Amino acid sequence: MSMEYFSGLTESTEIVNSFGMLTESMRITFAAVMIMATISIAIFMVGMYINLKKWGEGSEGYSLKPSGSILAFPKALAYQMSAKGHGHGQNIFVTLILDALLQRRALQRSPARWAMHLAIFGGWIALCIMSIAMFVVEVIYLLGVHVLSPEVFREMLSFPNDVFSYILLFGIIIAIFRRLFVTKARESTIAFDSVLLIGLTIIVITGFIADGVRNGTFWGMGMQSDLAPPASLFHVVISLFFCIAYIPFSKYMHMIAGPLTLMANKGGE
Repeated sequence: MSMEYFSGLTESTEIVNSFGMLTESMRITFAAVMIMATISIAIFMVGMYINLKKWGEGSEGYSLKPSGSILAFPKALAYQMSAKGHGHGQNIFVTLILDALLQRRALQRSPARWAMHLAIFGGWIALCIMSIAMFVVEVIYLLGVHVLSPEVFREMLSFPNDVFSYILLFGIIIAIFRRLFVTKARESTIAFDSVLLIGLTIIVITGFIADGVRNGTFWGMGMQSDLAPPASLFHVVISLFFCIAYIPFSKYMHMIAGPLTLMANKGGE
């Protein structure tokens, strides 16, 4: 699976020979992705503004009067994280690493649920970071700084990309199993859970297919290589909207709100 796209920023002989006259299509794909990315980020920023404003209205519990300002919550969080704030007193780095990153509290409640959450969270974050890194390398190369070739860097990311893609898929499979066969999980499932799970599944599968078409692996299901750019474009577009624009309006938001709550409480339950 690959979360990068056919940007068309590099025009090596290998790429031109592999895809014939598709270079111009790749450029169109890159332009389309940039437009979609801008729109997705704009929607994300609007959603975060709405959330920060909403959180600011509830900041009275942290010794601040509710104002509705987007600055109220950051001020309240800073106060809580200071020595004057109340909470469990746990070191901030311990909280971030053990509670937020490694999700220690989920492990204490249910090892299976912890494995699911860690696989989905870790896989998603790792793939996102690698996609951003791939884009940055290509842009730098386009600007004339030829420190690292995009083709070489893409090859370097190939193995870890596959590893974290399967880790993410593993987490999704556990989530689907729990929602279907674990009574407590099934009964507590709401529409937001279903949308999140279906969206992640589509993104992962289309990523595997796009990479399979490009590299001729079994995930490509025998499709012609000239379908690689549109397949990658489709995968990236839904990834941008679902994994960026949709975050502030969905249960994805707990990836941001959860660590912030832990830091405000200084760890603990």
